Amino acid sequence: MSGEAARLRLLEAAFFERPVKLRLPFRFGVVTLTEAPQVFVRVRIGMEDGREGEGVAAELLVPKWFDKSPALSHEDNFNQLRAALAVACKHLLSAGVGTAFELSAAVEADIHAECAQRNLGGLIASFGLALLDRAILDALGRVENRTVFQLARDNRFGLTSATAPDLKDVDLGKFLGSLDPAQTIHARHTVGLLDALTKAETEGKRIGDGLPESLEEAIAAYGHSYFKLKVNGDLAADVERLSRIAAVLDRLPGPYFATLDGNEQYSDIDAVAALWRRIGADPRLARLKSSILLLEQPIARIAALDKSVGASGLDVPIEIDESDADIGAFPRARELGYRGISSKACKGFYRALLNRARVAKWNAEEGDGRYFMSAEDLTTQSGVAVQQDLAQALLIGAAHVERNGHHYVDGMAGAPEAEQLAFLEAHPDLYSRKSGRVRLAIQNGQLDLASLHAVPGLAVGPMPDFKAMTETDFRG
Repeated sequence: MSGEAARLRLLEAAFFERPVKLRLPFRFGVVTLTEAPQVFVRVRIGMEDGREGEGVAAELLVPKWFDKSPALSHEDNFNQLRAALAVACKHLLSAGVGTAFELSAAVEADIHAECAQRNLGGLIASFGLALLDRAILDALGRVENRTVFQLARDNRFGLTSATAPDLKDVDLGKFLGSLDPAQTIHARHTVGLLDALTKAETEGKRIGDGLPESLEEAIAAYGHSYFKLKVNGDLAADVERLSRIAAVLDRLPGPYFATLDGNEQYSDIDAVAALWRRIGADPRLARLKSSILLLEQPIARIAALDKSVGASGLDVPIEIDESDADIGAFPRARELGYRGISSKACKGFYRALLNRARVAKWNAEEGDGRYFMSAEDLTTQSGVAVQQDLAQALLIGAAHVERNGHHYVDGMAGAPEAEQLAFLEAHPDLYSRKSGRVRLAIQNGQLDLASLHAVPGLAVGPMPDFKAMTETDFRG
């Protein structure tokens, strides 16, 4: 079967939800998150040879990221994402027979068009298709008893340049075959805008659940050397906050690395350049500045792709995140001087691979390594969501990935004990059990992902307990 793409069709899909409560409030950009539903998609596919199989995908319904309009409530945002799932499901069910990628490519434009008619932006449209694509891919691997890495190596999902014509001269099968997914990855710890930096700051308000409650404690518990630092668009406040973070990170005896996430809080590139100059001028931030790898989407999406950032004089690369609303975003951003793009499972598995192929193509053409992808989290939860996101990060060759879901949520809280134990048994390297809860096991700042290479499908293994969720039919 090597070198030959499998053909299939989507037979049915069902949607389930499970509430997720955060142990710590997470502030990013304009929102402070304390709880949100996690949606699970279960699909059944039929292979051309008559075999059938099931697959799963999951993602948190995060408010105020896909659409940051202050006029919308959290529930409005949840319903936007549910609507996108319904639209994607409808189109994929009627797509007929094709490879997994052909089905996705055939409906992508129509899904975006219908979502636009409903006033649902590109990131929302991408969310719906991304989850269905992942569930279908998981089912394909389970039917064929192949891991996602084996599926990619042989291009069994049939990736082509159909949605990315700029890659028409690239042998994508050869590209996929050249990928060498690692078995470990550094966990890049998120420092949210409300997060305590030292244990002393938590006195009198501790949760006492045995997990870290400050940056200082997270470093001690997990051994992190990679960090993602949120900034908020207020120049003086951001510099002061970063100096306090630096006071903690600079205690580390070895080198550390950081990324800055603007979450669209800066109005234009001039404001971003002003922040960078202030960072460079503050002696408290000297070591932190030298550690910064990239700036992630500092400019609001409404303006981020209107003006070049290439002449800003910044000596740090900038990438897009929220501006990545469709498969054509990265080439447009490149023309404006952006050098990178984030990978998130909620944007699309195939989009991530095509963008990774672009990075390889552009770097080969220009003879350097200026273009890149980063791997980012959107509070992915232990179990299905985090494992699929990690597999995607490995496939794009990321050496580190933002991980925040395990810090703001207590492991597999909310899942039945039997489900937790099933995932622990299948992935004893990725999880550990303490105080009756299965949690991510981060040691020396890294995650051991060998078990993801051992389970058929998209890196999941056991199915979650759908009976312990609420089945939701929002297709209307």
